[in-house]
Amino acid sequence: MANLNHLDKHFETLDDFLGTHFIYTYDNGWEYEWYAKNDHTVDYRIHGGMVAGRWVTDQEAHIAMLIPGVYKVAWTEPTGTDVALDFVPNEHKLNGTIFFPKWVQEHPEITVTYQNEHIDLMHESREKYETYPKLVVPEFAHITYIGDAGQNNNQVIAKEPYAGMPDDIRNGKFYDDNYQMIK
Repeated sequence: MANLNHLDKHFETLDDFLGTHFIYTYDNGWEYEWYAKNDHTVDYRIHGGMVAGRWVTDQEAHIAMLIPGVYKVAWTEPTGTDVALDFVPNEHKLNGTIFFPKWVQEHPEITVTYQNEHIDLMHESREKYETYPKLVVPEFAHITYIGDAGQNNNQVIAKEPYAGMPDDIRNGKFYDDNYQMIK
């Protein structure tokens, strides 16, 4: 088994952050997996919460270092959901605010899929159902996994989420020493 959990990694520069794979749990219990694929793209899987089972690759995002070791990431999804994350990985902390459109709150099951294969459905639902008022979910999170996946590694988020996946990743049962999925 590969021990790829580097909770002791020290972050200073933007390059330290890019290519890093995180698992974190919000204080409300929602568990997310998130990958800084490069300086403008993120991938993620959602393991807990109202849209558990959703996964996305190649989401365009704004990624910036605020000060050494502190990073801001923000994006708007095809669903109309806005996300703003502040990573403080040296402290194993994160603050996230998710702005869910009313339609996602009322019909989360529509989004629980591999979004990339259903962009038209996301756009159609965004137009068909009400957007406001948005459900604003501001939460702190604790980072439980930090992996050095390298930039543009399409193996990091390449499979739909399943029960126990975050534990498999943390326990070295999901990726090999080269950060490729174990077959």
